[in-house]
Amino acid sequence: MSCATSDRDTAGPEARSLAAERLTFFSDAVVAIAITLLALELPLPEGATNAELLRSLGHHQSEYISFLISFVVIAVHWRAHHRLFHYVTTVRGGLLQLTFGWLLTMVLMPFATKVIADDGGFEFRFVLYALVQVVALALYLVMTRQIQRHDLHRADTPPELFGEFYRGLGTMIAAFAVSIPVAFVTHWAYACWLVIPFVGNLLFRLRRPAARA
Repeated sequence: MSCATSDRDTAGPEARSLAAERLTFFSDAVVAIAITLLALELPLPEGATNAELLRSLGHHQSEYISFLISFVVIAVHWRAHHRLFHYVTTVRGGLLQLTFGWLLTMVLMPFATKVIADDGGFEFRFVLYALVQVVALALYLVMTRQIQRHDLHRADTPPELFGEFYRGLGTMIAAFAVSIPVAFVTHWAYACWLVIPFVGNLLFRLRRPAARA
């Protein structure tokens, strides 16, 4: 057994809690950098008149729309991470490695956004972006499972929390995964990212009253 492993195993509750807090703070910083990089990639409108500036804005509309989509995606990831890690007290069971893998996908988001916003080769660009999302969501799903499986959370964690995460993450993984083959048929594959989660949430809401009855 290595010295590092021994130190982790013998660390007290306060040390393990501090490690969880440091990991959360580090994750927040990386996500903030990823969002900042998104904004830095935005093209500036060009022109000497109002009309030219408006035309330039229209010409770059795909970049601006891609920025908004990715901003929302990263914000949703951060909100979920913040909500879950609020209850995390210990970092073990591979959670550190999984978190760094998830953070890698966050850092890749500006690159994937730039790729999907460009012209030509729609299928390749769309699939690359969707795959980054599938990997990010899958890693987060495994992180959630590890936290629950290894009891890395506080005793007062709401019992329904993990079920909500599994359902939400599973629905989003399905949305991005299904959109990949759809992209080879139509450019409206983007709609999968909205329609599938909406339908999934609607079906859950309809089934919940029936289950209670």
